[in-house]
Amino acid sequence: MQLTAKDRDLLAMLGENARMPVATLAKKLSLSRTTVQARLERLERAGVITGYGVRLSEAYASGLIRAHILITIAPKALAQVTASLEEVQAVTALHSVSGAFDLIAIIAAPSIAELDQLIDEIGSISGVERTLSSIILSTRIAR
Repeated sequence: MQLTAKDRDLLAMLGENARMPVATLAKKLSLSRTTVQARLERLERAGVITGYGVRLSEAYASGLIRAHILITIAPKALAQVTASLEEVQAVTALHSVSGAFDLIAIIAAPSIAELDQLIDEIGSISGVERTLSSIILSTRIAR
């Protein structure tokens, strides 16, 4: 699907506030409300928009300890490891990557002790050969 500049602007506004009323979006985009509603429906049907989510406040998020876990997996274990990591609620994102590691998991926990337990849990998943963890100290840019 080819996105127009207005589609990209609409997606950027929704990224900032997914609950923004269609009338407000239309005004900011200089489009009619029905045009914006039609664009939203088209983007949803095309699978560009697959859902709307919650953005946590910095006050809440700053209370969580977050980390990147770089993971090396055994050959042909990707599906099994991915399924196991999907069951770990503290995993907020999982990325396949190139290089020395196969995956990067982003995890969040309310304490160092729980973070340590999560890292051990990830390391013990069948198919995981090695992990390397980096605690996130601060976020400089989040979009």
